[in-house]
Amino acid sequence: MSTVKIKIDSKEYEVPAGITLIQACDLVGVEIPRFCYHDRLSVAGNCRMCLVELSVGPRKPQASCATQVMEGLEVKTDSDMVKNARNGAMEFLLANHPLDCPICDQGGECDLQDQAMFYGAGESRFEEDKRAVSSKDLGPLIKTHMTRCIHCTRCVRFVTEVAGVPELGAVNRGESTEITTYVEKSLSSELSGNIIDLCPVGALTSKPYAFKARPWELTKTDSIDVHDAVGSNIRVDSRAGEVVRILPRLNESINEEWISDKTRFSYDGLALQRLDRPYIKKGGKFVEASYVEALNLITDKVLEVKETTGQIGALAGDLADVESIYILKELMQNLGSNNYDARPKNSVMNNSNRSEYLFNTTIESIEEADLCLLIGVNPRIEAAILNSRIRKQHVNNKDFIIANIGVEHDLTYPYEQLGDSPAIIAELISGKNNFAQKLKVAKKPMIIVGESAYIRDDAEALIGEINNLVEKFSINKEGWQGFNVLNNAAARVGALDVGFTPVENGMDTKSMFEAVKNKKLNLMFLLGYDHADVKELKNSFNVYIGTHGDAGVSVADVILPAACYTEKNALYVNLEGRVQQAIQAIRPIGEAKIDWEIINDLKKMLKFESYKDLRNLRDNIYGKFPHLAKHDEITILEAEKLPLKSSNKKIADTPFENYLDNFYMTNAITRNSVTLTKCVKEILEKKNV
Repeated sequence: MSTVKIKIDSKEYEVPAGITLIQACDLVGVEIPRFCYHDRLSVAGNCRMCLVELSVGPRKPQASCATQVMEGLEVKTDSDMVKNARNGAMEFLLANHPLDCPICDQGGECDLQDQAMFYGAGESRFEEDKRAVSSKDLGPLIKTHMTRCIHCTRCVRFVTEVAGVPELGAVNRGESTEITTYVEKSLSSELSGNIIDLCPVGALTSKPYAFKARPWELTKTDSIDVHDAVGSNIRVDSRAGEVVRILPRLNESINEEWISDKTRFSYDGLALQRLDRPYIKKGGKFVEASYVEALNLITDKVLEVKETTGQIGALAGDLADVESIYILKELMQNLGSNNYDARPKNSVMNNSNRSEYLFNTTIESIEEADLCLLIGVNPRIEAAILNSRIRKQHVNNKDFIIANIGVEHDLTYPYEQLGDSPAIIAELISGKNNFAQKLKVAKKPMIIVGESAYIRDDAEALIGEINNLVEKFSINKEGWQGFNVLNNAAARVGALDVGFTPVENGMDTKSMFEAVKNKKLNLMFLLGYDHADVKELKNSFNVYIGTHGDAGVSVADVILPAACYTEKNALYVNLEGRVQQAIQAIRPIGEAKIDWEIINDLKKMLKFESYKDLRNLRDNIYGKFPHLAKHDEITILEAEKLPLKSSNKKIADTPFENYLDNFYMTNAITRNSVTLTKCVKEILEKKNV
């Protein structure tokens, strides 16, 4: 990388060529105030707070965000000219500002407040009346107070450039300028909440968080998101044992500094419809019980089933953590059962080879790909943050080719729709489809396969055919792995990593459902299993270990209340295979206990070997699966040969279907969120109309 030498405040620095002055100052630790500039957005240059004095050009302050560095350039960031310019810019910005900090939700973490104190004059010369602007209705998530707006246009640039849903813009000119939607409606982007963080003033704030707390009252806990398999890094803000806000945390490898609206606004569901004490079903009705009473009943039932040579099974839900899944697997093996699974019904996802179920390219390396083929997947709904990376590569690299085999969707970027039939894969392999030539010449192609491909009746043959495609066009090669599976659940990769799939004649999810229906499986452990199909498990004795009064409760005989992801220290493995830790922010609600502790207590009751604490359990896990001890790392895998399709297996001509239709309602937490329920009514239902 070529560099240039410049002087900043009389000190010489060597910085990369081609960057702007404001970036150079950030690199060397010289603070430049800004409102409109943002590293991940295009340059607007309209707030005039980043003015500096240069040794070349006209003798007037220059916007450092719009000026590139050049060899020998001398920059002054603290001269009298610069101070006066910033003072004047701040005075103009405050001319029409309502100065209502005491009642503004941005108070205490407001860029305008901070910079007015540091760079402002302390008093204004303006005596004219301030203008007022009507607030806009942007939907159930974003509260507006547009009189506070300083027209930095960060929100406009974000929804247009990053989210790819250009629903905001500026109308009128000069003092009459307003930021608004072109047509009055709710913002429909799955990433819209990020404009709250981007807004440097109190014009855009969180509607659910309105008047809840001041930032200095909050306890801040770094954690991770579990509402999809991306594993976005988040900060959980809590007060008095209640989660009141969730914000993004910077991680360049995963979510950069964005999070989805589901991640940001689902937190109210953490406290609603919660299971806060054990229950036992008697006479068709639930009655409260103590933990000892509930565990005694389960122990008696387990021993009864074992004595009658009955079968026992276990299913893990989408939000289960690694420790709980692992100890549940141990319990099942202690009981002599291999009937356990964490995959959806019909899924043929194989865990014998780790690269068969991971997003091998990695999220960050999407920015290196030159071609992306989507098969049976809608990344905008299934992984909104990952979809924004694909869009980012499309925006930054005009030669980036995207194509889709499956249901046609608005993915926020253009792509070539090849059709919705699996037969197109065979056409690509044979060269009959014109897109085959693009695959052939691509240097770093990637294929993203959705879970909808794994749950079809012909899934085994279909996945084999996709693997044929991978081999035919060298999608996996030395230095590049282009085969990717987009898992939807936070629990999925971790469960596959610890082998929570049936072995030695054990039953998978589909087989267990059939066995219960035929009364050949007598007892089921449901670890947060809340899929709609759980209602089919009516013929077995069901132990539900979960957080909410959701679908799993409807068939439960014993309910053991568990902890949500904000209430425990737990490991999750994201779709890339990156091990991350959720950190406890608040105590479990009521009598709820951490999932693995519940199962550990049951092991004690059954006289099986148990663990003394979380460290003891994790040491055991790390001993058997050493890669899980490497937190925040990706274990790079060699490109192994994937199992190919055998000639005797046929692929049906049934079109691909959506795996998810509703972005906002995907698990027990989101289904119980009032905020996300409003999103479904105000955004999804209106969009469908």
